[in-house]
Amino acid sequence: MPKRRQLRAFDLKQVQGFTSLIGVDEAGRGALAGPVVAAAVVVNAAFLESRWVLTKAGRVNDSKQLTPDDRAELFEEFEALAASGQIYANHGAADVAEIEQFNILGATKLAMRRALEAIYPPSAFEQRTEPDLFASEEDVRSFQPQVSARILVDGLRLRHFPYPHTPLVNGDARSLCIAMASIVAKVTRDRLMNELDAKHPGYGFAQHKGYGTEEHREAVLRLGRCPQHRELFLRKLLAKRIDPAQLDLFG
Repeated sequence: MPKRRQLRAFDLKQVQGFTSLIGVDEAGRGALAGPVVAAAVVVNAAFLESRWVLTKAGRVNDSKQLTPDDRAELFEEFEALAASGQIYANHGAADVAEIEQFNILGATKLAMRRALEAIYPPSAFEQRTEPDLFASEEDVRSFQPQVSARILVDGLRLRHFPYPHTPLVNGDARSLCIAMASIVAKVTRDRLMNELDAKHPGYGFAQHKGYGTEEHREAVLRLGRCPQHRELFLRKLLAKRIDPAQLDLFG
């Protein structure tokens, strides 16, 4: 079965019994520098049957398997789909200070929560009892039914996460909405890293996006860390650093 049909078929099955499906994924979790960014993409059954999905969704894949140009082109198409009301997408981020404070898993959950909160607050998923015939007018007016949406999160189940969710290992290769979220998160983070490159020249953030390439590691050993580096991720590497002032001793 072609990849497009596999992704679409999976999401069509997952959306049954719900009005919408929300795919969530992150980018930057394994980087040495910069924020971790998460994205949430909302789709419904009508979109999964749409002409765009039937003709163009075959290009959607795990963001790591796509070229930067492919990701950018798809991102623009997602923006057009959102503008026409066919999908909804949002992103959230956790910065380096939050990564140091909560560790990378905690910061990733924080970024995912921020991506989701602009769509629905956690309270929207709480079970509620519909007011009965003897309820006050205020209770009737204030009643809001539970949101009919299923959240698919790439990876393992998230403990102490305020949103009910279905974990999906390798979800960006199995679910269309997660793959779309993967692209949104990756493109958004890449753009942030381009901005950080201008603020912190010499590290090559625009090229490697903060990941631990050989060039990046050499730059850290040469220049030391900047405020956008994750200290816990660099401890072993910086232990190898020789103070440039000491090089004269070996003259």
